[in-house]
Amino acid sequence: MARMTAARAAVEILKREGVTDAFGVPGAAINPFYKALKEGGGIHHTLARHVEGASHMAEGYTRTSPGNIGVCIGTSGPAGTDMITGLYSAIGDSIPILCITGQAPTSVIHKEDFQAVDIASIAKPVTKMAVTVLEAAQVPGVFQQAFHLMRSGRPGPVLIDLPIDVQLTEIEFDPETYEPLPVYKPAATRAQIEKAITFLLESQRPVIVAGGGVIGADATDLLVEFAELTQTPVIPTLMGWGTLPDDHELNAGMVGVQTSHRYGNANFLESDFVLGIGNRWANRHTGYKLDVYRGERKFVHVDIEPTQIGKIFPPDYGVVSDAKAALELFVEVAKELKAAGRLPDRGEWVASTQERKATLLRRTHFDNVPLKPQRVYEEMNKAFGPETRYVTTIGLSQIAGAQMLHVYRPRHWINCGQAGPLGWTIPAAIGVAKADPDAQVVALSGDYDFQFLIEELAVAAQHRIPYVHVLVNNSYLGLIRQAQIGLDINFQVNLEFENINSPEIGVYGVDHVKVAEGLGCKAIRVTEPEQLGAAFEQAKKLAAEYRVPVVVEAILERITNISMSRTMDISDISEFEDLASEPGHAPTSIKPLKV
Repeated sequence: MARMTAARAAVEILKREGVTDAFGVPGAAINPFYKALKEGGGIHHTLARHVEGASHMAEGYTRTSPGNIGVCIGTSGPAGTDMITGLYSAIGDSIPILCITGQAPTSVIHKEDFQAVDIASIAKPVTKMAVTVLEAAQVPGVFQQAFHLMRSGRPGPVLIDLPIDVQLTEIEFDPETYEPLPVYKPAATRAQIEKAITFLLESQRPVIVAGGGVIGADATDLLVEFAELTQTPVIPTLMGWGTLPDDHELNAGMVGVQTSHRYGNANFLESDFVLGIGNRWANRHTGYKLDVYRGERKFVHVDIEPTQIGKIFPPDYGVVSDAKAALELFVEVAKELKAAGRLPDRGEWVASTQERKATLLRRTHFDNVPLKPQRVYEEMNKAFGPETRYVTTIGLSQIAGAQMLHVYRPRHWINCGQAGPLGWTIPAAIGVAKADPDAQVVALSGDYDFQFLIEELAVAAQHRIPYVHVLVNNSYLGLIRQAQIGLDINFQVNLEFENINSPEIGVYGVDHVKVAEGLGCKAIRVTEPEQLGAAFEQAKKLAAEYRVPVVVEAILERITNISMSRTMDISDISEFEDLASEPGHAPTSIKPLKV
């Protein structure tokens, strides 16, 4: 048997589990692992500027391609606590990432040693497993179990905490005979799928709600095939956006109280049956008025996690299954029904959903100076094609982007859906660009999200990781300001000030162009709508030439209210701007406005 340190054994396991990239920050308590990483080779490490940033880079990396597992590494104490936000974000969106932390020696963990903290206990609520390994010989088994858990059932993150003496201890381990554990995923039975389809056959106006689980299971082709066989319109959730192209004739639009389309909500409210696959009935999708969302509709819910069935409301029928396993059977049964002539003609229902798609549009074309954000997204639709991978997290920028941008492929809308931490976008975009270096990656941030982890731009500059970052700047906590309207306050949400070093930007405060350039990137400021298209084209060229992020900052009007429900009711959406009333008002809409 080969002898090696436990740290080296862990690195060899990472490679045999398919890991090729890691993100992190070294420190004294994790240095033995970094030594093993260097000597073992085969894993490229990207040095982050902040350990939370490393965790979000790992998330972006995982979310980009099926089978990816991002790895983030940090030392003991605050490095682990810094990564808790990334772990929370990952578990909320069913994203497998592996967090590896250093720890004080086992003999002094309990003696308040420097930077010794019980990180496993802290991380347990936001991981599938969090463990401090106290015996070096257990390291291979713990890592093997970690990958098994991350991939099995509902995917999610794991934290492994390694005391420094455990890392340094030599153990017997033969990497050549190591094998990953089989992955467990529950699978629907034929009888369950047949029963689920009876609800579909009995309905007149069915829809499929396709969640992130469909993308996570790499089952989007099957979903589209099933929808086409049965002529069932599809409503993607925010996490499921891209399951089928926005311009597909069965795409009925997104539903929700914020990130929704007018036609999406209208189509859903006309439906009489909902087949949910790989979704969690999140409150931004359903709203809090569940009586409105449920109505008289019947629901079938298919999800990989047993405890998800009935968690928000009881469905008429629930199936515990991996989305791909279920959809394989859905397609099989649908083909048989079609061959037997038992599938109803849904042509009239499908046509009505597309009629709403062509009539219920929000206006995007405004010539105002300062810019209205809607015009920014309109110009983004023109500049960035179907191959673009969008990355964003939270705020009015994300909400408006989801209402107005277009997505055509799975994993091309990479969004932190459940946690929504400010600062997520920059490091996540770096992880995405690292995972797919040939992609057109476009990040979208408001000014506050952009400032939270802005130092990570230097990481992309150092490691030559190019992407385009669209920064919509109104120098406001825009979403929080809008949420305060109902309380009749406007308190502690203003970010404006007159920057004595950049008087030319007026009250917009932070000079993002100077900051981005100081961090080794390129930046362009846009103040007029006619400049946007040229700025985006220039940004793409600069990113390709210099291999660094290029920030396009659009100076917005200070206050814009983006469409959303003030009552958390999907039937009660407040439209604060003029709606599209002629085709020129929404020139990049999926369907030309029908008047």
